[in-house]
Amino acid sequence: MALLSPDELSRYSRHLLLPEVGQEGQQRLREAKVLVVGAGGLGSPVSLYLAAAGVGTLGIADFDRVAPHNLQRQLLHDDTQIGQAKVSSALARLHHVNPYIQLRGHPEGITAANALEIFIDYDVIVDATDSFGARYLNNDAAVRTRRPLVHGSVFMFEGSVSVFAPHLGGPCYRCLFPRPPAPGAVPGCGEAGVLGATCGVIGSLQALETLKLIIGFGDPLLGQYLTFDARTARTRCVRLPRDPACPECRRVSSEPLDAAEYGQACAVTPPRAQIPLTSAMSLPTDPSPPLEIPVQEAARLLREHASQVCLIDVREPHEAAICRIPEARLIPMQQIPAQLDTLPTHQLLLIHCHHGGRSLRVTEYLRARGLPRVCNVAGGIHDWAECIDPSLARY
Repeated sequence: MALLSPDELSRYSRHLLLPEVGQEGQQRLREAKVLVVGAGGLGSPVSLYLAAAGVGTLGIADFDRVAPHNLQRQLLHDDTQIGQAKVSSALARLHHVNPYIQLRGHPEGITAANALEIFIDYDVIVDATDSFGARYLNNDAAVRTRRPLVHGSVFMFEGSVSVFAPHLGGPCYRCLFPRPPAPGAVPGCGEAGVLGATCGVIGSLQALETLKLIIGFGDPLLGQYLTFDARTARTRCVRLPRDPACPECRRVSSEPLDAAEYGQACAVTPPRAQIPLTSAMSLPTDPSPPLEIPVQEAARLLREHASQVCLIDVREPHEAAICRIPEARLIPMQQIPAQLDTLPTHQLLLIHCHHGGRSLRVTEYLRARGLPRVCNVAGGIHDWAECIDPSLARY
């Protein structure tokens, strides 16, 4: 093990003063390899602190690109990098934070096809993703490769942190949440919002847990689940035992990952590609239309059958002020029950929101209330801006 150089001794001097770290702990950091999955709200503080701390090899995995709405919380990126791949933006920023470390980029992101191969090259995996499919994928790959998984999640004003590692005697993510929620059941930050500084708190705690695992000081959150409420600045830590009946904890490394189990977490292309386009659809008069259609089909129906179709926007007024589809009638989701009698039942109802989560719930609600001719516009106005009208503002 090579000794720290004089420049490194100077850079990390405040670490070296800590008896729990010292030169030996700093050497461990330099020899460590950590993968951060996600270069967004959580991945920003995690990777910035790990880079500054001197983690010798830091990998960043993300297939997304920088968008203006990211900048409120994703401090790895700035205005000059809008449109760039997040991995490229992150690596450039991290190189300036600490030129003494090695950086690896995985711009394809983590998929069922590459997760095991990538994870095995790292000592610790940090889950900084924001979708349930990605969290289950990261958990299952970490279990199979026997790598500790530092979990973090944020929702609006709340966050949570834990360390999942069955090979170290703790639980895995599935011990706590055996199965993911139904699609659209839990809104993402694009629909519910998130306070940027909350991401900073949770991401910093994830970085701290990673450093504890590498250096070997303190008590990592193995078998413990910490929650944080930004509104009260209160934390709560509960014991999280391993579920002896959890099937995932008993998996072996030779078992492959099934991409179908993780949904769009494994898809580099947007979810709209999963919904087939059929020009022969007779949706305006079809008594039993499909539950979802892509934005391309919704645009065609509005263009060719305008009198037979009604587009309903279930976002909030402040969202519609940012961008809206001119043909859409705005009825915020919470107002739908009170507006049932005003809906034109003689027309095909197309429901859209930001990404398609809220509109899917509204579509299912309306169908359950006896309106069968209702379709969700998958991908919402986000996909509409990408595929139909690029002039629309993004958020």
